[in-house]
Amino acid sequence: MRKSIILISLIVFSLTSFGQKNTLALLKYNGGGDWYANPTSLRNLINFCNKELGTNLSSDYATIDIGSSEIFLYPFCHLTGHGNVVFSDQEQKNLRNYLIGGGFLHIDDNYGLRKFIEPQMKKVFPELDFVEIPFTHPIYHQKFNFPNGLPKIHEHDGKPPKGYGLFWEGRLVCFFSYETDLGNGWEDEEVHNDPPQTRLKALQMGANLIQFVFMQ
Repeated sequence: MRKSIILISLIVFSLTSFGQKNTLALLKYNGGGDWYANPTSLRNLINFCNKELGTNLSSDYATIDIGSSEIFLYPFCHLTGHGNVVFSDQEQKNLRNYLIGGGFLHIDDNYGLRKFIEPQMKKVFPELDFVEIPFTHPIYHQKFNFPNGLPKIHEHDGKPPKGYGLFWEGRLVCFFSYETDLGNGWEDEEVHNDPPQTRLKALQMGANLIQFVFMQ
């Protein structure tokens, strides 16, 4: 069964090369949390990547239920919010198959998400734990260089920004950005009134995520 899943996924992802028309997906989840937070962020990230990386991503990002088979059409999925997250058994299995089969999940803590999302991801991968990504990892050294890891976008609790990952058979399948709030930095300028340089760093780090996923 696992070989069939991987084969199907490889066929899908072989059609989504770096230069072809594609888009990103925002994951919709249950539990009451605001999965719809930062409504302008992915569009701005896509436009930035098209300009700076030469990608050909459609600005009309997709909104996908975690349990939907459509998730396999998107190499890069984004999940954000502040509140509660609940995955059903079917959603856990679907997300696991997606990530094992070649997909990638970026979880962006929009403040307060960690205590909800980590137990759910543990159900998806009982055998894995989030580990802090070292600053030497390629995800910080794509087109844009971040020698000290994630940039700090919003203060939240004043803690340093951290990047955590889940690795399946040596491949980074999930990147969790914590205490930074990249998505807020991707939003339209008037939403949070962040300084231009702060927004630029957020977009550059987001572009690194996209480049890493599409080129690995």
